[in-house]
Amino acid sequence: MVRDDPDEIRIRIVFGADAYTEGRAQVMVIAREVFDHREDWVQIATPFARVEEVNLYHVLREAGASLVVGGVVVMGEHLVLRHALPLVNLDLNEFVDPLELVAGSAELLEQQFTGRDDY
Repeated sequence: MVRDDPDEIRIRIVFGADAYTEGRAQVMVIAREVFDHREDWVQIATPFARVEEVNLYHVLREAGASLVVGGVVVMGEHLVLRHALPLVNLDLNEFVDPLELVAGSAELLEQQFTGRDDY
């Protein structure tokens, strides 16, 4: 665990199953969100690049062609891949599978568009 606050947890997911991701990691932000002042959701988010370092059109085109979950958004200086799930009746696998997909997808985007492992 990287950080643990009342409404936010940061964890590091380490990759190593194949030659493309061996030794790489992704910091995941898991935050509780309340929408419309009544519904609890969990948001999964992870940065993968700085906005000024990449071509946004190419990133969005790649995300549209290859991502199963999540959406790319600008948060401050960073491009972030994020996904949200309602907490009501949420099963563990309904959380873990998207968490892993978001982490892996962001890792591949980071590798493809920056060539580094900053996040």
